[in-house]
Amino acid sequence: MKTEAALLFLETLARAAGEVVLPYFRNPELAVEQKSDRTPVTEADRRAEEVMRTMITRHHPGHGIIGEEFGTEKPDAEFVWVLDPIDGTKSFVAGVPLFGVLIGLLHAGRPVAGCIYQPVLEEMCLGGGGRAWLNGRPVRVREGVPLERALVLCTDPAGVEAHQDYAAFEALRRGAGLFRTWGDCYGYLLVASGRADVMLDPVMNPWDLLPVIPVVEGAGGVVRGWTGGAASDSSVAAPPLLCAEVCARLRGEPFK
Repeated sequence: MKTEAALLFLETLARAAGEVVLPYFRNPELAVEQKSDRTPVTEADRRAEEVMRTMITRHHPGHGIIGEEFGTEKPDAEFVWVLDPIDGTKSFVAGVPLFGVLIGLLHAGRPVAGCIYQPVLEEMCLGGGGRAWLNGRPVRVREGVPLERALVLCTDPAGVEAHQDYAAFEALRRGAGLFRTWGDCYGYLLVASGRADVMLDPVMNPWDLLPVIPVVEGAGGVVRGWTGGAASDSSVAAPPLLCAEVCARLRGEPFK
């Protein structure tokens, strides 16, 4: 599947999911359930993923799917779509537009195209083939900003305390120019579009992580694991040099 075709289909999927999600946003009748992992889920999450799965099955019946709400189909297929219908459901149910539709495409297990779509703000960030775009305009990460002037984002510092070295994180936070919790997928959109410098997530699932990698990398950034290895269940997204410094500090080491 060529990159151009993949990106076009990613956008089509995302907009279809967004059309499902928007009527539920700030709807006082929205019901919220708790999943077994104590994270929230709504009818909007489930319906949006169902719509995307139906479209994929119709147009690409041989492809696999990994979805947050309905599990995995054909995981060994050459092409596998990764779906998070609402990344940032906690923000969504609170009526805060820092959530988004996350979709990725894997080829032979490697993320090759991704999409972050914020339907309330109408921001569509696509990445693949070594490039990234926001609403059709090429975007790049903001390079050359030292940590002491950087805008550093993290979805949930409580997750750091539960899963990572919190003292090292606190030292990093104190050394940053500005720290905010504008997190979930929107934080990666901000980094890819050059409006923030670092995005941190101390723990991630495949549907949270895999779609954002081609977006950040397409914008000239890198995505690493919390302490600098390959990203698998945590992430640091930033321009290359700043990412190396952040990972060193999260290991509790001075940056050389």
